[in-house]
Amino acid sequence: MEEINHTAVAEFILAGLTENPELQLPLFLIFLALYVVTVVGNLGMIILILFSSQLHTPMYYLLSSLSFIDCCQSTVITPKMLVNFVAERNVITYSECIAQFYFFCTFVVAECHMLAAMAYDRYVAITNPLLYNVTMSYQVCLLMVAAVYAVAFFSATAHTIFLLRVFFCKADIINHYFCDLFPLLELSCSNTFINEFLALFFSAFNIIVPAMTILSSYIFIIVSILHIQSTGDRAKAFSTCSSHILAVAVFFGSTAFMYLQPSSISSMDKGKVSSVFYTIVVPMLNPLIYSLRNKDVKVALIMLLQKVFPQN
Repeated sequence: MEEINHTAVAEFILAGLTENPELQLPLFLIFLALYVVTVVGNLGMIILILFSSQLHTPMYYLLSSLSFIDCCQSTVITPKMLVNFVAERNVITYSECIAQFYFFCTFVVAECHMLAAMAYDRYVAITNPLLYNVTMSYQVCLLMVAAVYAVAFFSATAHTIFLLRVFFCKADIINHYFCDLFPLLELSCSNTFINEFLALFFSAFNIIVPAMTILSSYIFIIVSILHIQSTGDRAKAFSTCSSHILAVAVFFGSTAFMYLQPSSISSMDKGKVSSVFYTIVVPMLNPLIYSLRNKDVKVALIMLLQKVFPQN
């Protein structure tokens, strides 16, 4: 018999983060505030780096790319999530659901590898400062960013192609606040072995490889910092690295919890809470961490504001 390659479900209903009516309005206001901070923070970082010549360095070029990824990732997820808090039924069509999954997958994978690229940049800057401009040239940065997006688009495309072959007919309620892979596979009537295998393979590659790259980079960075004679310079270097490590730990910890374990209905409810961190919290924290803890960004912001609002 010819395999069915279409879906019997024309639209889905997103269950959302919670069904408790008393929490709907407070959560709506909280996540709306988080989204506004995320968009303003990340777009502000991109604009600041674009118009501040002193920030035209490899480190901030990668940071602007991370801000773009964070802004897009949050925009793919949060607006639809906010609808769930104010609407009786948060309906999403099949095509919209597939599109949301594709772009979510693209940007979350891109963030994994962009964080690894930024860790390598810090490794070169601290361990080989004299060769930094040669090692991290504009061409190298461009190739790194291109490689990040190439891996992201390849992973998302592979997942989506095989997801399109899945036949949905069990139910139309997705136990999540967005169209993620495992909640969608829970509704499948067809064999999902290939989808689950790809999920495990790509998750292992896109989480473990960048995480090991970041871990290795920071081991060498910490060793180099310990050799710094000046206590003040050593403390400054540790302060800069600690903020990056914090954001990385939250992001990779939550993604690993969601994707590097067997899927089940019980773990799906916990996974919704875990997903909040890497889809909403981390994209909001990144611009705050890299701006509030960075003297160069503060100086550039003051100079830009003085240009925009000159004092008479």
